[in-house]
Amino acid sequence: MKTTRNNLKDIMTLAWSFVKRNGFTMAEAMKTAWRNYKLKNAMHGGIVKFYFLKVDSTLREAYGTLKENLLPATQGTGRRANDTVQTYFDTEKGEWRCFKKANLVRIANA
Repeated sequence: MKTTRNNLKDIMTLAWSFVKRNGFTMAEAMKTAWRNYKLKNAMHGGIVKFYFLKVDSTLREAYGTLKENLLPATQGTGRRANDTVQTYFDTEKGEWRCFKKANLVRIANA
């Protein structure tokens, strides 16, 4: 996983948004931003097991991917992209799902 200048900028921008929106300390925000970056890269490579907190504060174990050949054919929904959530294809449910990036707890196999 090679980190470029643009990737570092995206990680810092995400970390600052965690500080402003969620009240994280900068250390917490950087750890969570890096975790999100690593998860997204891992999901582009295959199926990844990860954990996040749902809105009702329960821990959710998920298996997701963003690898092109594992995704179903999709059409545009006409919805605007939301930078506070991570969208992924849930391989257990066979549906598209999302979670708040600030709620990512752990990546199991990365």
